Amino acid sequence: MPKLTFLGAAGTVTGSKYLVEAEGKRLLVDCGLFQGLKELRLRNWNHLPVAPFGIASVVRITLFIASAPLR
Repeated sequence: MPKLTFLGAAGTVTGSKYLVEAEGKRLLVDCGLFQGLKELRLRNWNHLPVAPFGIASVVRITLFIASAPLR
Protein backbone atom coordinates (compact mmCIF):
# COMPACT_ATOMS: atom_id res chain seq x y z
CA MET A 1 0.00 0.00 0.00
CA PRO A 2 1.39 3.47 -0.87
CA LYS A 3 2.53 5.65 2.01
CA LEU A 4 2.28 9.47 2.06
CA THR A 5 4.39 11.50 4.50
CA PHE A 6 3.89 15.24 4.98
CA LEU A 7 7.29 16.94 5.43
CA GLY A 8 6.55 20.65 5.18
CA ALA A 9 3.98 23.45 5.17
CA ALA A 10 2.71 22.57 8.64
CA GLY A 11 1.23 25.71 10.14
CA THR A 12 1.91 27.80 7.01
CA VAL A 13 0.97 27.79 3.34
CA THR A 14 4.52 27.69 1.93
CA GLY A 15 7.28 25.10 2.13
CA SER A 16 5.27 22.08 1.03
CA LYS A 17 7.03 18.72 0.78
CA TYR A 18 5.43 15.28 0.45
CA LEU A 19 7.18 11.92 0.28
CA VAL A 20 5.32 9.16 -1.57
CA GLU A 21 6.58 5.61 -1.07
CA ALA A 22 5.20 2.75 -3.15
CA GLU A 23 6.50 -0.51 -4.54
CA GLY A 24 9.94 0.11 -3.06
CA LYS A 25 10.34 3.53 -4.69
CA ARG A 26 10.39 7.01 -3.13
CA LEU A 27 9.10 10.15 -4.85
CA LEU A 28 9.40 13.65 -3.40
CA VAL A 29 6.46 15.80 -4.49
CA ASP A 30 7.37 19.46 -4.14
CA CYS A 31 10.33 20.79 -2.28
CA GLY A 32 8.89 24.24 -1.78
CA LEU A 33 10.56 27.21 -0.16
CA PHE A 34 9.19 28.93 2.90
CA GLN A 35 8.22 32.57 2.30
CA GLY A 36 7.07 35.46 4.44
CA LEU A 37 8.38 36.17 7.92
CA LYS A 38 12.12 35.73 8.54
CA GLU A 39 11.30 32.97 11.04
CA LEU A 40 9.75 30.99 8.17
CA ARG A 41 12.44 31.84 5.59
CA LEU A 42 15.15 30.54 7.92
CA ARG A 43 13.57 27.08 7.59
CA ASN A 44 14.84 27.02 3.98
CA TRP A 45 18.33 26.29 5.36
CA ASN A 46 17.24 23.23 7.38
CA HIS A 47 18.29 19.80 6.18
CA LEU A 48 15.76 17.78 4.24
CA PRO A 49 13.75 15.88 6.87
CA VAL A 50 14.38 12.54 5.13
CA ALA A 51 17.57 11.01 3.76
CA PRO A 52 17.83 11.93 0.07
CA PHE A 53 19.38 8.56 -0.77
CA GLY A 54 16.99 6.44 -2.76
CA ILE A 55 14.60 9.21 -3.81
CA ALA A 56 13.88 8.34 -7.43
CA SER A 57 12.45 11.71 -8.53
CA VAL A 58 11.36 15.15 -7.40
CA VAL A 59 8.17 16.55 -8.90
CA ARG A 60 7.18 20.23 -8.51
CA ILE A 61 3.52 20.61 -9.41
CA THR A 62 1.24 21.80 -6.66
CA LEU A 63 1.50 25.54 -6.03
CA PHE A 64 1.56 28.81 -7.90
CA ILE A 65 1.07 32.18 -6.22
CA ALA A 66 0.69 35.35 -8.25
CA SER A 67 0.82 38.53 -6.19
CA ALA A 68 0.44 40.68 -9.31
CA PRO A 69 -1.72 40.16 -12.41
CA LEU A 70 -0.15 38.04 -15.13
CA ARG A 71 0.61 39.85 -18.36
